[in-house]
Amino acid sequence: MEGNQKRLQIEEEKMSQAGFWNLPEEQRNIVIQNLKQARQIVEPIVELKQNIEDTCILFEMACEENSIEELQEIANEIEQNQIALQSLTLQATFQEEDDKKNAFFSIQAGSGGVEACDWAEMLLRMYLKYFDKKKYTVTTLDYSAESEAGIKSVTLQVQGNLAYGYLKSERGVHRLVRISPFDAGARRHTSFAGVDVIPEMDDNVDIEINEKDLRIDFYRSSGAGGQHVNVTDSAVRITHIPTGIVVNCQNERSQHKNRATAMKVLQARLYQKRKQEQEESLYKQYGAKTQVSWSNQIRSYVLQPYTLVKDHRTNYETGNTQAVLDGELDAFIENFLLWNNSQKNIETTNQ
Repeated sequence: MEGNQKRLQIEEEKMSQAGFWNLPEEQRNIVIQNLKQARQIVEPIVELKQNIEDTCILFEMACEENSIEELQEIANEIEQNQIALQSLTLQATFQEEDDKKNAFFSIQAGSGGVEACDWAEMLLRMYLKYFDKKKYTVTTLDYSAESEAGIKSVTLQVQGNLAYGYLKSERGVHRLVRISPFDAGARRHTSFAGVDVIPEMDDNVDIEINEKDLRIDFYRSSGAGGQHVNVTDSAVRITHIPTGIVVNCQNERSQHKNRATAMKVLQARLYQKRKQEQEESLYKQYGAKTQVSWSNQIRSYVLQPYTLVKDHRTNYETGNTQAVLDGELDAFIENFLLWNNSQKNIETTNQ
């Protein structure tokens, strides 16, 4: 809070200086934008602090007058202050510049054939419902179906307020335990699927890509369920040879547009990789896509013999598995964001 107040004071002093409005427009806009951002952080905190102080005074007065009606009104005020505090605490977790950006969101089935592919499709359904609740705009960039059931992989572009800020919490391996619908013996199976989330880069981000480092393949597009998007080889697969990063795009009928989108995804992945190398402390959270295996689980979904969804990072859990699979993910995501922010604060204190 003190740091943000100081930042607000500095920007206000800049604007009050003589000759500020004679500065080049670009410089003025930077100061104005910084001032706006600082006010957005500081003013709600100051307002909440004042509301809490006012509520305390009213509480003392109501106790002196022994007014039940006023105490009930104060109880409502306290509840509203608690809600406002929770909201501000959550907003404070979005400290990274990338948090404000849109996201590229991928799901990849783990080993296990049709079981894992079916689980990947269940996850896709869950996240699409969550995106709908958040009113995010979703575009399917690549979709690879399994012939028997489910999907091998899918890549989505997710656009909306703090899309990456929220969705970064879902990055990792998701584990399902259930009685398999594909097993005639009705035995219990464990399946894995990996979720990868990267921020969509701005056009001004400096990521140099040498065309000589790329292998570009074209193939026929197909949509969900095997429906052909186009009868020509319009889908694009780009392999960045030095890193081994592979991206696919098939959502457009135009080969040129798919290539441009694939290059944008590749740019985002290379940016992420560079950021990992520069910021070692963030490696575990934003590391390169890990193998889909037992060792990197973030959440388990148990449907039989009991029902439980548990996040292995925060230990938050619920027995209402159906609600979670229907997109009720707010509690899991918010708990992770608060936990992750506390871990960063601990690391900063120990440095």
